[in-house]
Amino acid sequence: MFGFVTANLDRLDDAQRERYKACYCGLCRSLKERYGSLARMTLTYDMTFLVLVLGSLYEPVELHGQMLCPAHPLKQRKFWQSSVTDYAADMNIALAYLNCIDDWKDDLSLTALAESKLMKSQYERICETYPRQCGVIKSSMSALKSIEERWDRSPDAAAEAFGRIMAELFVLKEDRWSDLLHTFGMALGEFIYVMDACIDLKDDKRYYKYNPFVHLYGRIDEESSFRAILEMLLADCVRSFEALPLVQDTELIKNILCSGVWIKFNRHYAITS
Repeated sequence: MFGFVTANLDRLDDAQRERYKACYCGLCRSLKERYGSLARMTLTYDMTFLVLVLGSLYEPVELHGQMLCPAHPLKQRKFWQSSVTDYAADMNIALAYLNCIDDWKDDLSLTALAESKLMKSQYERICETYPRQCGVIKSSMSALKSIEERWDRSPDAAAEAFGRIMAELFVLKEDRWSDLLHTFGMALGEFIYVMDACIDLKDDKRYYKYNPFVHLYGRIDEESSFRAILEMLLADCVRSFEALPLVQDTELIKNILCSGVWIKFNRHYAITS
């Protein structure tokens, strides 16, 4: 489900590209510092986007530096971290743990079971620190599972369940910006869920997996029909974003929202952007 909220690097200038990569490396570093080297395997660009948005809004102090890492052992990589980076690392682990639990229950994946056992104590500590976020994430994932098990043909219920997960992640703290951040995260989550369903439609049909659009397979012009739905959902997300008083990294965030999120869709339908 994750992996759609990435930057279009080809449309970034050198400074923006470096800033984006340093944010990703900072999140990777936070995961290692807080949860050990293996935790870096859970890293997603979606959480990098969370760091950019919340960092732009709250403007925490940033730590800048350079480091070597296993993925790039010959050249030091720039990074930056803040308190928001640590928060995103915590949410990254919480999501990874619950996803492993689902994979074990759904597919009896021994790998997922082993990974969940490694993260269990970490997840429990995160729940103590962020009970609101973890509670909503867990209940929303359970609701989503129920929707998928009953093969609900409407995409609305499933998209809303996933939207609640993203909405809660963006509400770092309950303050004057909570409602806007919740609306923004909700819209983004709904967009991500529908995007994933659109791209996976053929495979889900083939392997008898739940997809709210499976009854439409072969009956519509998928690219144009799905794009219209996705553009409507993304418009809600962009409106909420524009209402936030963001200054730093706004062009980078706009690149992700207006271009980067379409990369997999365009690749899937062989569209040249």
